[in-house]
Amino acid sequence: MESYTFSLTALGLFVVVLGVRRYLTRISVRHVPGPPSESFVFGNLADVHQNEAGETDFKWQDLYGGVVRFKALFGEDRLLVSDPKALQYIYQTSGYHFPKIPEKQEMAKIMTGTGILWAEADVHKRHRKVMLPGFGSHEAKSYFPIFLHHADQISMKWKDIIMTSADQSAVLDMPDWASRAMLDAIGEAAFDYSFGAMEDVDNELSKAYYNLLADTLGAVNRSKAALIMQNLWAYLPLSVLNYVTSNSKSPIFTHARATERVANRVAKELVDAKSEAHLQGKGAKDIMSLLVRANASEDPRTQLSNAELYAQMRTLMLAGHETTASTLSWALLELSKNQEVQRRLRAEIWEKEEEIGGRELRPADVDSMPYLNAVLKETLRFHPVSPLNHRMSGRDDVLPLSKPIMGTNGEEIHKLPIPKGMRLVLSIAAYNRNKDVFGEDADVFNPDRWLSGDLTSSVNVGVYSNLLTFAGGIRACIGFRFALVELQAFLAEVVGKFEFYPTPQSEKIRREPSGVMIPTITGESEKGAQLPLLVRVAAKDD
Repeated sequence: MESYTFSLTALGLFVVVLGVRRYLTRISVRHVPGPPSESFVFGNLADVHQNEAGETDFKWQDLYGGVVRFKALFGEDRLLVSDPKALQYIYQTSGYHFPKIPEKQEMAKIMTGTGILWAEADVHKRHRKVMLPGFGSHEAKSYFPIFLHHADQISMKWKDIIMTSADQSAVLDMPDWASRAMLDAIGEAAFDYSFGAMEDVDNELSKAYYNLLADTLGAVNRSKAALIMQNLWAYLPLSVLNYVTSNSKSPIFTHARATERVANRVAKELVDAKSEAHLQGKGAKDIMSLLVRANASEDPRTQLSNAELYAQMRTLMLAGHETTASTLSWALLELSKNQEVQRRLRAEIWEKEEEIGGRELRPADVDSMPYLNAVLKETLRFHPVSPLNHRMSGRDDVLPLSKPIMGTNGEEIHKLPIPKGMRLVLSIAAYNRNKDVFGEDADVFNPDRWLSGDLTSSVNVGVYSNLLTFAGGIRACIGFRFALVELQAFLAEVVGKFEFYPTPQSEKIRREPSGVMIPTITGESEKGAQLPLLVRVAAKDD
């Protein structure tokens, strides 16, 4: 008995010594500068997730540099990264060595299913291989007439409202209109499916996606209790985490689960119909038909399952209309605040319309409009709809830095060793305001920066104009060309026909972190996206 007790004691001591040794020999980031922790329980999580999107990132980048150490729950160290070389290494050089953190991957699964936003490593490679044929430059531009048609639909609705008003103007809520128009556009282009959102058709799927992000991902950030809950997920076994998210009665999950049921039913109907059409040689040209066709041509071992195809539809539904609707809303807010920018853009649109002699705009026409594309790039830079990405290091690693940071021990850090399992918050918002990349006026909305020819950088991070708005590398947004073509069409249409002015409520707009960055009115975040602007018909005689 004594020998048994001695063995247990020895084993316990061995475990303790091994734990202490691992702790002492583990790569440390304790000398990386950062803000003081607000509390042992919450750390700095409220600053990162509950302030306006980007607000904390901009402040910390200015104070501490391109890598900042902050505290999560119970004193855990995390890093906020905005240094260009470090981001290039994470997104491009290292491939799949920086996977999504489990709790964010679980949220991606809740919102979109086991699609490309959820997938990692070899599964992600397989998804991307099947999906890429539907998202090339040629394919994206082929949908331009569809986007222009739906932009024209929103124009006709606005004109009807304005012309019947006493003063020939109307206060219109940009996110509501943009979301409905772009839902119809994504329905036709991606699925050959009619939502009827602009006509207020009673569509179950359209209702399911209404305010989905604000009700789920936005709700996670609204209270410290919800923030703690999601961060505690990191310590739960995957089976327990799946049970919690599948059975919780919290509004964070009930809306998402209801949307999943409706979306999967519609997706099954669409995939079945498109598979049958493909077998009969009648496949259409929408994205889902292209995916079904590409999937059928793959080796069965590399094909997507039906559940994965349904998840791609949910991904396109969410990412393909909420992100572009929010980006258009942010663009129109900036144009309302910068009237000279708005006049210059409208003059270019009118000049192009005269040049083409009344025919409908084509992709080559908007590509040849430098100021329109400068305004679009500046909107994507200044208001990235996905301001943060969350990753963790899959191995002990070393982050290269474009500028050294001064350690708390007084020594410069030129390369930063990080341990396996280190959780990183990749700040797209802060990188897009990096003065070394985008100029000393990076905190100012200025489309002219894209026309000066001064934006040169030795570090190429993003897939579009060195912006990180669409991320980069193997995890770059697969539909970024699709989004650009859609935004070109909508900007050319609505700015060419209308004038936009601020309202008292638009002066109180908050950049709300809700999965994507949506405009909300300060004090009314629970109402979801809102951005009321005064709109008038633009008269060429003036």
